[in-house]
Amino acid sequence: MSADFNGLGAAETVTLEGAACAVELGGGAAERQFKSLFAKETSAGGAFVRQAVRFTTPFGKGKNDLPVEKGRYRLIVSRACPWAHRQLIALRLLGLEEVISIGVVDPVRPKKPYSDWAFTLDAGGRDPVTGAEYLSDLYKQTDPLYADRFTVPAVIDLTTGKIVNNDYFNMTYYWEDAFSAFHKTGAPDLFPERLRDDIKALNAVIFTDVNNGVYRAGFAAKQEAYEEAYDDVFRRLDEFEKRLESRRYLFGDDITDSDIRLWVTLARFDAAYYNAFRVNRNRLVDFPNLWGYARDLYQSPGFGETTDFDAIKRHYHLCCVPSNEYKLVPKGPDLSVWNTPHGRG
Repeated sequence: MSADFNGLGAAETVTLEGAACAVELGGGAAERQFKSLFAKETSAGGAFVRQAVRFTTPFGKGKNDLPVEKGRYRLIVSRACPWAHRQLIALRLLGLEEVISIGVVDPVRPKKPYSDWAFTLDAGGRDPVTGAEYLSDLYKQTDPLYADRFTVPAVIDLTTGKIVNNDYFNMTYYWEDAFSAFHKTGAPDLFPERLRDDIKALNAVIFTDVNNGVYRAGFAAKQEAYEEAYDDVFRRLDEFEKRLESRRYLFGDDITDSDIRLWVTLARFDAAYYNAFRVNRNRLVDFPNLWGYARDLYQSPGFGETTDFDAIKRHYHLCCVPSNEYKLVPKGPDLSVWNTPHGRG
C-alpha cells in the first residue's frame, strides 16, 4: 500500500483472501496447520495483523509510474476474494474488460503447506495467457526470494511476465482515474473529483472495521481480540444502517467506489462471515436498510453478475474453517431472495 493512504500504516494494509486449504488433515492437526500459516500475522494479543502489500507502483503518466496501455496487463483474481471482486465490478462498470484481461483461479486452494491459488479452472490446469500453474509461479518469477503469502488481486505486465501491482486497496482508483481514457461511453463516475477526499475517508472506515473487521474476527487467536473486532463490525454496520435510511447509496443518488467496497463484504456476510468468522449478532437480512441497499446493488449492472456465491461458499467453508474436517459446503442461503423488490429506486 502506498504510504499516503489515509490513516493506515503499511502493516495494516495488505491483501487477505483466507487461509490455505493446504493438506487435508483431521481435527487438531488441521487447526494447528491453519494457525501456523498466520503465525507471522498474529500479534501477542491474538489480533490478526496483515502482512504488507509488496507491489505498489501506481499506474499513471509519471516518470516512475506504470504506463497506461490497452492489452498490456492481466489481472489475476479469485471470484471468492472480496478484494479481487471489487476489481471485477469496477472493470465491468467502466467497460475495461477489453482493456485489462482477466485470469481466474480456483476458489478452493491447492493442497500445499502454504497459502497459494491454482489455475485448475483452465484447460490443462494453467493460465492460458501466462502459462502459470499456480499464482506462486508468478510471484516467484517476479521475485525468487518472495516469502509472504501469494495474494490476489495481482496485475501482471505481459511484456515481462512479472507482477507489477498487488495494491488491492488503491487498485480500483487506478481503473477509475488513470484508465479513464479507455472508459466506455456512459460509464459511471465512481470516483468524482468533488467527493474524492470524502470517498477516501469513508473507504478507510469501511476497510478497517467492515472489510477487514470480519477477518480480524475470523482470524483472531484470543477472545479479547475477537470481541474487539466483532464489536467494530457491528458498530459500523449499525452506522451504515442509519446512513442508508435517508439515501439510496452511500453518497446519495449515484454509485461510487465506496459502494463497491461495502458491497463485497455484504454479499459474503450471510453465506460466509456470519458463521465461518463468527460475526453472528445479526445477519445482513436483519438490517432493513442495508439489506434493501444490498439487493438494490445486486440487481444493478456489474454487481450481481460478478458475484459467484458458489465460489464464495466453497472457498470460505472449505479453506477458512479448519474444523470442517468433512469438507461440507452449506446448501443455503436461498439466493432467490436477492431478486426480491428492494423498494429503494
